[in-house]
Amino acid sequence: MINVGLSGIGFMGLIHFHAYRRVDGVRVAALSSQSEQKRSGDWRGVQGNFGPAGEQMDISGIATYPSLEAMLTDDSLNVVDVCLPAAFHAEASIAALKAGKHVFCEKPISVSLFDARRMMEAAEECGKQLAIGHVLPFFAEFGYVLESARNGRYGKPLGGHFKRIISDPTWLPDFYDPVKTGGPLLDLHIHDAHFIRLLFGQPSGVFSTGRLHQGRSGGQPPVSDEPVVEFATTQFLFDGESSVTATSGVITQQGRSFTHAFEVHFEQATLLFDFAVIDGEAQALMPLTVLHADGRVERPALGAKGGQSTDEVSPFAAEIDEFAQAIETGVPSPILDGQFALDALILCHAQTKSIVTGDRVTMDQMAS
Repeated sequence: MINVGLSGIGFMGLIHFHAYRRVDGVRVAALSSQSEQKRSGDWRGVQGNFGPAGEQMDISGIATYPSLEAMLTDDSLNVVDVCLPAAFHAEASIAALKAGKHVFCEKPISVSLFDARRMMEAAEECGKQLAIGHVLPFFAEFGYVLESARNGRYGKPLGGHFKRIISDPTWLPDFYDPVKTGGPLLDLHIHDAHFIRLLFGQPSGVFSTGRLHQGRSGGQPPVSDEPVVEFATTQFLFDGESSVTATSGVITQQGRSFTHAFEVHFEQATLLFDFAVIDGEAQALMPLTVLHADGRVERPALGAKGGQSTDEVSPFAAEIDEFAQAIETGVPSPILDGQFALDALILCHAQTKSIVTGDRVTMDQMAS
């Protein structure tokens, strides 16, 4: 049995807690929170924009600690799951690694490239696995695309377009903070940056256009002088033939709270998908659809690998199961590996730099 210490009982901590209950061979054995209320199991104040609502939880049999530092003294724990705000990912993960624990950390790996690289170095020095919770490949539609690229079902991937747009999350006061959260690119678009990295390899550069955040309506000023991208369209540049673009960010019209979509081109097929939440209603605008080279149109039955997306928790359970297998075998996950998460973070920072400068930015420029 893999014993997990869960650090941070916010929205993602709640989702992870539910997900662990669905995975054999792994369990939440301890949790840490500064909130006495949450340590008592009262999670009714936890909320997010999908998934189950917070409730009074039965945490009997689970050790509780007022801090991560206290929880790290628990020798029964094999893994620490970091669900703290992104600004705290680095220090929490490094402390857990040095305490001899494997680390499963929510995305993004960190806000800053410097801290992300420190995390990677600490994992290597401590001989422990560092996995980053990029869950998108475990959603059935995205998992089908990745599996198709890896098994050659439709030939090699040639390119595509990705879309991920939300309305302004006004309930998150730090969403545009470049130090605490990183804004829409690091909180939102990084899902697609990571998926593009898995599907096509690391681009040689990016060229992005878009707008910078100027403060929310109602006169609220920007939280920092540091540039934060609000909306962007990016051309990912590859040395080969791949043609890949993505559009992501925030719109101020609240009627469509979320959408994500893709059109991925293979040698022998094009894969389409479009999902949105409009006026509070989830809508499959385009279910996963395959346009075959011979003119056939197919809507595949999505299997259990990566989780049939029957509910919002299933992909997270599949993600955790993947990490549990990595711990048991000693072989890092080819999806959750920290290097891919670092590469995605580099892409997001490169996109910001491209928008600010108006120039193409190469990965060589982001190396230091």
